[in-house]
Order: sequence, then C-alpha cells, then structure tokens
Amino acid sequence: MSNEQPTINRRAFVRNGTLILGSGLAADELLAKDSKPLARIGLVTDLHHADKPTRGSRHYRESLGKLEEAGTAFAKVSVDHVVELGDFIDSADSLSSEKKHLKDVQAKFSALPAQKHHVLGNHCVHMLTKDEFLEGVQKPKTYYSFDSAGWHFVVLDSCFRSDGKPYQRNNFDWKDPNIPADELEWLAADLKQNTKPTIVFAHQRLDLSNHYAVKNAPAIRSLLEKSGKVRAVFQGHSHKNDLKEINGISYVTLVAMVEGTGAANSGYSILSLFPGESLALT
Repeated sequence: MSNEQPTINRRAFVRNGTLILGSGLAADELLAKDSKPLARIGLVTDLHHADKPTRGSRHYRESLGKLEEAGTAFAKVSVDHVVELGDFIDSADSLSSEKKHLKDVQAKFSALPAQKHHVLGNHCVHMLTKDEFLEGVQKPKTYYSFDSAGWHFVVLDSCFRSDGKPYQRNNFDWKDPNIPADELEWLAADLKQNTKPTIVFAHQRLDLSNHYAVKNAPAIRSLLEKSGKVRAVFQGHSHKNDLKEINGISYVTLVAMVEGTGAANSGYSILSLFPGESLALT
C-alpha cells in the first residue's frame, strides 16, 4: 500500500505498514516471521496504461514498469492469484490505439505469477466493447466467482448504465455505474449456495453515495450483508487508499497505480489470508 494511511476502525488497524482485517488471530501472530498464510493474492488497480503524455499526477507510460515491479514482489512471496481491479487501460482516441494499449499491458500482466483475474473498469470500454476487452484478456465473463484456500471470491461488473445497457464505445457517463437485475440475481444465488467466507472484488465503489459509487450500491450491500459470509470488498476507481466498515463488512479502496512517478508510487498490494478468517494487506 502507499504511505497514505486509511481510516482505522474496530475491525481494522495498521501495524508496521500492514492493514489487518478481522479478529480471528492477534496482530502479533499474523505479523510473526513464521506465520504462514493459507494463500496470498496480489492486487493492483487503475493502471490506466496508455501511450500518452503525463497529465497532472497520472503517469500513463509508467504503468508497465510499475506492473513489472509488482510482479517481482508477487513472485518473491509466491502469490496464488493476481487481481487487477479495473481501468486496466486509459481512454484512447481510436479503436486501434485502445486495442494496442490492451495488448501491451495484457502481455505484461499475463507474465505475472499465479492465476490472473480482471475486474472491468469504465476506461476499459471507452472505445472497446466488453466482448473485445474479454477477448484481449482471454477471459469468458466480466462477472463470476471462484474458490481458493477455503475462501470464496466474487468478481463484479458495474459497467452498466441505469437503463441496463452495457458500457461500450463511449456510450456512457462514467458517473452512472450500475449492477443490473440479472447480475444481482446471479449474485444472490451465488452467495446463497456458497458456504465459505467471501471476498468481493469491484471497480466502482460500493461504500459511497457520490459520483464514484455504484448507483444501486445499497441494494448490493444488502445482498452482501444478508449472506452473512462477506468479510471484505476490495475496490479501486477513486485512486486513493480508503477504508470503511459498513454493517460488519470492510470496504478497502486501493490507490491507483497510474498516480505518481517512480517506484515509490507503484501502488500494488499483497493480501494474505490466514486461519480464523483474518486478512493482512501489505
């Protein structure tokens, strides 16, 4: 995580740069050198890769190098999965440019260790369709679930307009993200059949009510809460670290990789899953 520290509450706190969530194990146990997690997950978000000049704090051309650095860190601890939380590429001025951006960054991402997962971001379909993005990252769906190390993981797609139409080819307002009825039905059924503690991955935020938030976030949070299984949500989109707890679920927002220059601003994290449903984010 970056040096910017999130808000701390009763279920989460920072110790020596590590964000600890849950109460299954004491912090000292989690941080002990011989403490071994059940699994590790590498997290990156908002790379906004594009071959274009820096704009403000966004260094588009540095994201590929930062991703390589993240891959080195992930390899050192042998992560089991790597998840990018959306806005993998930035908006381009042509379809061919956007496809090239996706091809270039996917080549770096696919070389990372472990299983890879993509969360769709609004910038990912500025010029592309969802099918074109999926073809580029070699994935069959934009929302799905999977299991690992005794945990259940849910990948959500909030890139739908209020009328239910999918984002594609710049047909949307980025401030109008929604999860449509059929995806909500799928989510409810998926959580119902699941018996494991659960982590959700999203791009647009589920813990706010402003322009960074999914419009029907309250309905989504209700499903997550009613399941009694969701422990945390990891998300991007607003480019800064943040932490909120809502009705027993931790919502962790991660800093964008595109923000800032140099290795000090590479913006990757490693999520470690421990017995007792405890999580540590470094």
